[in-house]
Amino acid sequence: MTRLLLSTTLLTALSIAPAFAGDQDFKLVNKTGYQIDEVYVGPSNSDNWGKDIMGTGSLEANRSVDISFTAPPSVCKWDMRVKYSDGDASEWMGLNLCSISTVTLYWDKNAGTTRAVTE
Repeated sequence: MTRLLLSTTLLTALSIAPAFAGDQDFKLVNKTGYQIDEVYVGPSNSDNWGKDIMGTGSLEANRSVDISFTAPPSVCKWDMRVKYSDGDASEWMGLNLCSISTVTLYWDKNAGTTRAVTE
């Protein structure tokens, strides 16, 4: 029941127009060299990602997109998952979106991982 309530709350929050944007909004910058097809953002205390907030769009390499959603002002810790056009995915946990305005993703070929730099 709790998962359903959190999921419903998140889905409702993500569907509200940017005019009601909150402190959790951020810019996502793709410096990975790969296209990102899906982006999920969920409260850190939830195990449900909800819907892809990119919708039918994608984020090309070296481009950015403004991620806007309405969330309870008291919820600052969020997890983010991105899925690339080749099916690979990366996740970051516990992002404090109340204090982050930009998340830039970089592919680290030597480490074989994607890192997130926040501002």
